[in-house]
Amino acid sequence: MTFFDKLRVCLVSRPISAICVGLLFAAPVCRAASARPNHRARSPWVATWGAAMMPTHHGTAPDFSGKTLREIVHASIAGKQVRVWFSNRFGAEPLHIGAAHIALSTRSTTNEAGAAEDGGIQASSDRTLTFHHLGSVVIAPGATIVSDPVSLNVPALSNLSVSIYLPDHTMGLTEHELALETSYAATGNVVNAPSLAGKSWPEPSWYFLSGVDVDSPGDSAIIAFGDSITDGWRSTADENRRWPDDLARRLASDPGTEHAGVLGVVNVGISGNRVLLDGYGPNALSRIDRDVVARSGARYMIVLESINDIGRFASDHQPYGDLAQRLETGLTQLAMQAHQHGMLVFGATLTPYKGCGYYSPAGDGIRQAVNRWIRTTHVFDGVVDFDKAVRDPQHPLQFAPQYDSGDHLHPNDAGYKAMAAAIPLKLFTGNR
Repeated sequence: MTFFDKLRVCLVSRPISAICVGLLFAAPVCRAASARPNHRARSPWVATWGAAMMPTHHGTAPDFSGKTLREIVHASIAGKQVRVWFSNRFGAEPLHIGAAHIALSTRSTTNEAGAAEDGGIQASSDRTLTFHHLGSVVIAPGATIVSDPVSLNVPALSNLSVSIYLPDHTMGLTEHELALETSYAATGNVVNAPSLAGKSWPEPSWYFLSGVDVDSPGDSAIIAFGDSITDGWRSTADENRRWPDDLARRLASDPGTEHAGVLGVVNVGISGNRVLLDGYGPNALSRIDRDVVARSGARYMIVLESINDIGRFASDHQPYGDLAQRLETGLTQLAMQAHQHGMLVFGATLTPYKGCGYYSPAGDGIRQAVNRWIRTTHVFDGVVDFDKAVRDPQHPLQFAPQYDSGDHLHPNDAGYKAMAAAIPLKLFTGNR
């Protein structure tokens, strides 16, 4: 019997085991990866940017009827072709996109007079987006669609501008609230305007725009899944200083990762997110399919969740009791569902929060219990010890002063950079 005959018998006669996987893949470097089937099909597309959509708070949704949105996003990896994802996940009525364009952004540059180019684009890079070769599309409530591919030379770590014209009655009911990136809105159809200076006003959120892919066959994406600490709260706006941004820069510049292929980094954190209950946005368990598994080329997930469940236990009427066990069960479910799709999952320890408004000694006991479990469980394929990276060695229940943004819960720019530096790159390079 040939090798392939033996392999066929192994695969057909019983579920894929560690022995079968061992025939296919080199021995992984992480503690649990040897037991994980790695059968996710490689996509010719890889997510270079993404955001988790959430419902806009009722009563505060902006009216974009007859307006153009020009939204600025930051690509993690390069490509020669691009496609864009749009979401009407929380919309109450069909979303009509009358026209859509993508271009390289000049938002971070200045014009000849030295003034900021509000919403400016590199005109030579401007491309029309189509949808099954049509220039407009209507997205049903609850649905997500992707544009046709278009040729565009997207450099790694560059800013992109996605412009959409909304000709009909359109309320901004689907958004990512904490963009930490200034986008723009303007009256009328100005999707191809080289500059919106004097024509637009700033928007602090991303509306309807949920992802950007580049052609990168055989490569993969890392999905950063979490709450406001992943979303980047208290980092410097318009400078891409969240820890996933710092990880993307680190991967792009580290020669040790060259043989591992290209790794996109996609941030799907939602500020205020929780594992067990809805908060500012849907709970973690309810959104893993669309925010993680559905991302193009998704192969790895780093999960940093639970601190809001712990901090807000009283207002949520969750007695501490078995909270640690329930959080461990929830995190296990996240890992199991990602594993089901052939992904590798890395658990991240919860960072300190003493001094924060919702801190309590009992709550910190839960945090430490969950961290002990993350460091020792075989549920995950590896551990990222964010707690160790940013805590004060002399006072381990709180942030080191140089990493504290001032609210004692979120890092500053230096803290986010320290978190990214604490991620072992062998988690990815050892599993290609």
